[in-house]
Amino acid sequence: MNHRLTLTLLAGACLALSACQRSPDTAAHPEIPKNETADQFVARVNEEYRALYPETTAAQWLSSTHISDDSQLLAAKASERWLTKLNGWIEQARRFEGQEMSPETARAIHLLKLKTAMPAPRDPEKLGELTRIATRMEGTYGAGTYCIGEGAQRNCRQLGELEDVLRGSRDYDRQLDAWQGWHGVARPMRQDYVRFVDLVNEGAREMGYADAGEMWRSGYDMSPVELSAETDRLWNQVKPLYDQLHCYARTRLQARYPGQGDVNGMLPAHLMGNMWQQDWSNLWDILAPYPNAGSLDVSATLERQYREGYDRRLAAMDTLPDPTALAEEERAAQLAIATTMTRRAEDFYTSLGMPQLPDAFWQKSQLIKPRDRDVVCHASAWPMDLDDDVRIKMCIKPTEEDFTTVYHELGHIYYYLAQKAQPPLFQEGAHDGFHEAIGDTIVLAMTPDYLASIGLVDTPQQSQAALINSQMRMALSKVAFLPFGLMIDRWRWGVFDGSITPENYNSSWWELKARYQGVAPVSPRGEEFFDAGAKYHVPGNTPYTRYFLAHILQFQFYKALCETAGHDGALYDCSFYGNAQAGEKFWTMLGRGSSQPWQATLQEMAGSDRMDAGAVLEYFAPLQDWLKAQNEGQACGWSAGAVPEAAAAP
Repeated sequence: MNHRLTLTLLAGACLALSACQRSPDTAAHPEIPKNETADQFVARVNEEYRALYPETTAAQWLSSTHISDDSQLLAAKASERWLTKLNGWIEQARRFEGQEMSPETARAIHLLKLKTAMPAPRDPEKLGELTRIATRMEGTYGAGTYCIGEGAQRNCRQLGELEDVLRGSRDYDRQLDAWQGWHGVARPMRQDYVRFVDLVNEGAREMGYADAGEMWRSGYDMSPVELSAETDRLWNQVKPLYDQLHCYARTRLQARYPGQGDVNGMLPAHLMGNMWQQDWSNLWDILAPYPNAGSLDVSATLERQYREGYDRRLAAMDTLPDPTALAEEERAAQLAIATTMTRRAEDFYTSLGMPQLPDAFWQKSQLIKPRDRDVVCHASAWPMDLDDDVRIKMCIKPTEEDFTTVYHELGHIYYYLAQKAQPPLFQEGAHDGFHEAIGDTIVLAMTPDYLASIGLVDTPQQSQAALINSQMRMALSKVAFLPFGLMIDRWRWGVFDGSITPENYNSSWWELKARYQGVAPVSPRGEEFFDAGAKYHVPGNTPYTRYFLAHILQFQFYKALCETAGHDGALYDCSFYGNAQAGEKFWTMLGRGSSQPWQATLQEMAGSDRMDAGAVLEYFAPLQDWLKAQNEGQACGWSAGAVPEAAAAP
């Protein structure tokens, strides 16, 4: 997750230049130089932006890594100061409407208007209320705990421990308990979110938009209507592939859980190995096409490496350790494997000619969950000062999911480092989907041969069975995600435009889950729940369409880099690890930042100015043919015309 983009969620109101009602009075605002030109204005904003930025990010970092009332207060106040400053810049920019200016300056002022996904009302009291609600919701998510039992039998678990159950247990009831437990944690956010929507919609209307969702869809160098149509077009390209994967997974689950493996033809939400059903990789033991065609169980290898490291630490101790010493050794072993995983990811980027990570990264990043405080474990990458202080915030565990997430987060980090020479207003992705696609492009190059070269899987077999295993491993992450990448913002767009009312938050959430993912809960989820809030990006107010677009773009980037590296063969068999030419092309694209429309950046990178899923289908062509053969005779598909009875409000 790109935290810099979520930082700018806190950028404030009046962002449409035409929406402000008056021009700034330079006499009333002595900080505005007299007779300032548009070029001088942009230069000043960039300077002031750079100076203010570290204070805001530091407060947010503290709020995410030391959750408390005090840190949330500091973060909210820092956000208010940021909002106030940004509002002033936007108001000042109105002086230059209709004037001649350089293309670079015109683009900088245009981007200044769009530095928000959380438009704040102009009323200072409401602005402050909005920042407090936003900070409180994120804190509630980060500190969320599911407890059962009383007294000495009381057992409390946070998200990571509940995810472990979904990841590793195949006990139906244990998985259901963990899933329901986490989704119950979101219930207290519901009223805050209702008020949050009211406030951001008020801010969006003051900016000249119909609602906050329309504003979100305006940030792609195309109209909101065009963006909606574009995502529909891309989804229709890949939906047949997802439908085949869904049918295969349902058949395997029905065999593993007789009588419980589906809900009216849909996948049971708690059985997919992931709290939100966005990634099915943890079901490899159930979904592996050919269990004896070579091991691709990266998680098992990482867990073994962690245990071996822990055992070595214990063996090196001179005395029998007490419980405190054991806990410290366990934590040291956890940090060691997390660091090893991160160093391995760094090695891929540096093999392409990119720089080593700065010392500040290793000194200040949060790689594992602290034992002494609540933190937001949701993985994110942070540019703290628009220079060399870059960090990731994770609670890394020795699993394949976290291993690939580290590669993903370093994609954001290298984007930050590549564009640090750009003015601050251009230090963004070409669009937000670009930012999310960088690290995942590297993940696509983590072929079985690459994984074998770093000791995580066996030497890959050269057979059709081994190929299908490899394709399935990637599809459980990449293809399974696609409908989830769409439905979250489809829900929020409806919430923002009023077609989904607070009285229908939960039923509409599950209707969209059914329509796009073919997923359903196995027991009623009425309006007393707020299941959308169980996904970080909803209380964290992070737009999600970026992730869907990233899952299209990463395949386009991957194909372009493979061609640059001179790969000759099937697309899925390409790894450009160690290729300087591919690295140079990648680094050049990252360095563009948002200095030009994304269409121009994509044209330079991939030879086309249009996002297209053709590379996705080319990559997975062998798997799609195999799935069709496996599913022959099965009643594939599901009914999405109505919410299944089990998902309806009681």
